[in-house]
Amino acid sequence: MYQTIIINFPGGIISPGNLYNILVAATKARIQYVRFGLRQQLLLDTTSYNIDIFTGEMDKLGIDYEVDSNNFPNIISSYPAEEIFIRKTWLTEGVYKDILDDIDFKPCIKVNICDSDQSFTPMLTGNINWIASSQSEHYWHLIIRFPKTNVTYEWNQLCYTNHIAQVTKVLETIITNNATCFVDNVLANGEDLFARLDTESFILKPAENTVSLSSFNLPYYEGLNRYNNKYWLGIYRRDELFNIAFLKKSASSV
Repeated sequence: MYQTIIINFPGGIISPGNLYNILVAATKARIQYVRFGLRQQLLLDTTSYNIDIFTGEMDKLGIDYEVDSNNFPNIISSYPAEEIFIRKTWLTEGVYKDILDDIDFKPCIKVNICDSDQSFTPMLTGNINWIASSQSEHYWHLIIRFPKTNVTYEWNQLCYTNHIAQVTKVLETIITNNATCFVDNVLANGEDLFARLDTESFILKPAENTVSLSSFNLPYYEGLNRYNNKYWLGIYRRDELFNIAFLKKSASSV
């Protein structure tokens, strides 16, 4: 019997050292291949009699994981595309990391943090979708997609970067504590949701325009690509399986 282990990479960010340690642990558990999930996660399939070896190593490393469950969907961001597929934007590496560092809890609903001028990372696949304003630096549009529905609502306020984590936490609490109103309910109402949000402690300003989303354009990434004075390698696998031995060599050489 096989079981699936999910390891989230918040914002799509993982250090080569941590990735290498995870792959070494997988080798000890006789795992040969890994997959990458739709929400910037690492997925590993292993037999039940080897799973304790791997999870024991994860516990030693202090790395969070879930087994055969996805109660804490990963926070995804467009950071992996920054300066590769996204250029000339105020949304820098430091801004992404500041936001992710501020989110000191594990959301139980999906959170997306994206630049508006890209289509590398889907912007509206989350329940709480933060989209960087193209007109006001350090301010963000917010589009809610109520859990288990296709009902969306765009907030008429822009939120300051430093308060994204706090607003996210409060909104998640409101949604989960009022599930009958906002979860799996096609009548979920955005105005009702935000009427329950105490905005006095947050830096906000009215959104002069609705968010402008880029048209979908899947960038070509396979092969060696130039990145300023460096190169990065894009690898495509139709079966979605990546050999651990190869990835260990790649991670150890960075």
